[in-house]
Amino acid sequence: MANATSPPRLLTSARFGISKGLLTVLISTVSLVVLSALLAPSSVSQGAVLGMLPFAAVLAIVGLGQMLVVQQGGIDLSVPGSVSLAVVIVTHMPNENDALLLPAVLVAFAWAIGAGILNGFMVGRLGLNPIIATLGTNALLFGAVLGISGGIPRTTTRLLSEIAGGRTIGVPHAVLFAIVFLVLVTVMVKKTVVGRRFEAVGASPAAARATGLRYRTHQGAAYVWAQLLFASAGILLAGITNQPTAFQGNSYLLTSVAVVVLGGTSLLGGRGFPAATVVAALFLSQLDQFVLALGVPFAVRTLVQAAALAIGVAIYTVNWTALRQRFANSTVDAAPATP
Repeated sequence: MANATSPPRLLTSARFGISKGLLTVLISTVSLVVLSALLAPSSVSQGAVLGMLPFAAVLAIVGLGQMLVVQQGGIDLSVPGSVSLAVVIVTHMPNENDALLLPAVLVAFAWAIGAGILNGFMVGRLGLNPIIATLGTNALLFGAVLGISGGIPRTTTRLLSEIAGGRTIGVPHAVLFAIVFLVLVTVMVKKTVVGRRFEAVGASPAAARATGLRYRTHQGAAYVWAQLLFASAGILLAGITNQPTAFQGNSYLLTSVAVVVLGGTSLLGGRGFPAATVVAALFLSQLDQFVLALGVPFAVRTLVQAAALAIGVAIYTVNWTALRQRFANSTVDAAPATP
């Protein structure tokens, strides 16, 4: 088992390598689908799955953004404000006018870049605690949400609804967008020199500083890229939901961290696992669907998500081998001596 200071190892063979996190979450997802089919068949029906997949795709994109920040040993708690602001901008600015959709999307991305630069400056340059810094940014973003919308929902434009909420050959467009973002993030982080430096900085900022790498720049850039992914997810969410609320992003605060942890990315930074994060988003979405089909209250559903996060942290951060050895040694010491 990986401990708190090392990311999950890769299980390798002569032909391919797979991260421990991806293997774990794949097995967990398949097991959950089987359990759902046995105990709540309605949660895996065609209609339920097609209804769940777009929201799982949105969560996957949000999770990819959070993963980039976590790789730098940080955390971005401005997710709710970021997603909600993107939703509000692309629904209120066009006001059902398709011709104004593209300017609204550009404005949403401009806000995302501004929020990312603010977070990156406070955390990377000023050295503020990322929890405090990003919560402050989240409050500012929600101020913009209320200023633009007044808390009143507005209907999505027809064009955005077709782009984000439509299907091609039966596959929801949101899923295709999630796959595109997964490929982009994977290539950027795993296949480029900048991406490898990015992971090296996250694994050891002190070593990066000693070798002359611009570790503060990488830390700040993580927040900018994360905000762009959050905004993209919000735009898709606005198209999936016909009349989204002004606070549509509230449900992504805990889940965005949960999918990163369940995917095997260490909260202390270092290597990230994009594919595992996306599968974890599918797992968490199906888990929510399964619990909902059982008729469990919303409060219990939130507790289930928190439990999934706690289990993910325990799996990847606790040194179970050392714990078992310590328990075995204490058992031997406590055993009475035989005459």
